[in-house]
Amino acid sequence: MAKTRQTLAAAVVAALPLLSMTVTTPVQAQDHPRAARLAPRIDGFNVDEVRRLEPGTELNFDLYGTPGGYATLRIDGATRNLTLQETSPGTYQGTYTIGRHDRINPGSAVTANLRVNDMVTTRLLAESIVRGPGRDDRSDRTAANMPHVDRFDVRGSDDLGPGNELKFTVRGTPGAKVEVQIAGSRGIFFLPEVRPGEYSGLYTIRRDDRIAPDAAVTATIRDHGRYSTATLGQPLMAGGNGQGLNPNNQPRVARYCTNCATVEAVNVVQVSGDGSYLGTGAGAVVGGLLGNQVGSGSGRTAATVAGAVGGAIAGREIERNANARQRFEVVVRYANGATQTIPYENNPGFRVGDRVKVSDGVLIRD
Repeated sequence: MAKTRQTLAAAVVAALPLLSMTVTTPVQAQDHPRAARLAPRIDGFNVDEVRRLEPGTELNFDLYGTPGGYATLRIDGATRNLTLQETSPGTYQGTYTIGRHDRINPGSAVTANLRVNDMVTTRLLAESIVRGPGRDDRSDRTAANMPHVDRFDVRGSDDLGPGNELKFTVRGTPGAKVEVQIAGSRGIFFLPEVRPGEYSGLYTIRRDDRIAPDAAVTATIRDHGRYSTATLGQPLMAGGNGQGLNPNNQPRVARYCTNCATVEAVNVVQVSGDGSYLGTGAGAVVGGLLGNQVGSGSGRTAATVAGAVGGAIAGREIERNANARQRFEVVVRYANGATQTIPYENNPGFRVGDRVKVSDGVLIRD
């Protein structure tokens, strides 16, 4: 009896290589160097400095990095951690209200963690959460180091419906980062620096936007942990007298398109079919017949059983491999760094580097 069990075990082990030979794995059809960057990143970490640290004071934090992650921060002396919400792709914001039991001081370190796909990156806040001594009575030298907005303009549109464009221009501190927020739209967007101290870009109105002609628009310029804010003093609806900036007299600017992207990778994924009971049964029958031809007596019985077991496994996997099919995944990256994967049942015909627009989960060549 022991010999029979040993023979059965040996036959099952011998059948396992058939199973391993039919396992399929995803295949990369086209790779792009940036597509392999799995580790998250933090590009910026800011705080709105406050005058005093006392119960009820709100600390507003902004973090910029890899989109689609889970961002938290820890303040030394605080009784709890803060979870930041992703207000737009790659932008995380949150407010910590100081409680009576918190022991936060001007020198408290603030650490941000950004987790994406079980990988975490960390950034330490480089600026103080409290304004320096005499910040409200700062000298001319200190004031000169503060970022500033000298002018904030818009070239309006005759229609504020989806697809129309608004051109914003900010002039101020060179080498800084400028972000614009429009009431009635989601999140913020950035203006690229087209020449030293001049930031300009186009915003394309989205279907979900509800922007009024007199909507409040603010521009924030950030530099080395400090910032200044300016409010637009013009309506967004262009007047009939041709008000607004003349495009013929303006430098060429970067176009800000919320649904424009670039193809980073086209992956081919091998999807296994489901092995049916028909394949399992057929394999068992064939395996049992072959096993029945081996040995005699109890040895033949063991070989028959082992053949049936191994044949069932192999039969099901062979059928599953025969029914395998290919599925395509196109990875695109937006201008703000966000990525998205679009699945296709058939080859969509896109190549790495193609400029596309994403409309309701479908790629359109730009």
